[in-house]
Amino acid sequence: MANEIDPITQLPKADPRVKPLTDGHHGHECRHLDDMDWEVQRFGGIRSKMLFHPRPERPTEPNAGVLRYAPGGGHPLHSHYFAQVWYILSGEFDIGGQMYGPGTMVFHPDPHFEVELKTETGGDILFVQYQGPTTGKGPIYDGRFNLDEHADLDNERLDY
Repeated sequence: MANEIDPITQLPKADPRVKPLTDGHHGHECRHLDDMDWEVQRFGGIRSKMLFHPRPERPTEPNAGVLRYAPGGGHPLHSHYFAQVWYILSGEFDIGGQMYGPGTMVFHPDPHFEVELKTETGGDILFVQYQGPTTGKGPIYDGRFNLDEHADLDNERLDY
């Protein structure tokens, strides 16, 4: 390993049994849901806690957190250029006319569309939105998850 350069970070390699492979490798970060307040999300009947989200100093950080759907909440058909994964924690969700409950994982590759989603029971979905590996487009946090009130869907873009 001595004097070997990592081809990805272009930094000198170290013995990974003793320390991180390079000085460019990052450690993990932990955040707890209870340490955050619920925020207004753009679609009616949904609140969110984004434990991680893109910002100018970390533009490739994913949107990662929990969406809490009130009974009757949901979203219309819309499209995105990023990728995402959902995991239903609680409640029952009608996703495109089929019912799904706790333990269901949903994957949306990039670019993707999301069919109408609605819930009569309400529930929580853990989700991670991340930069699309084929499009290079990242998720959007500001103006979508940290609103003062829900968006007027008649004026809302549905093609991000």
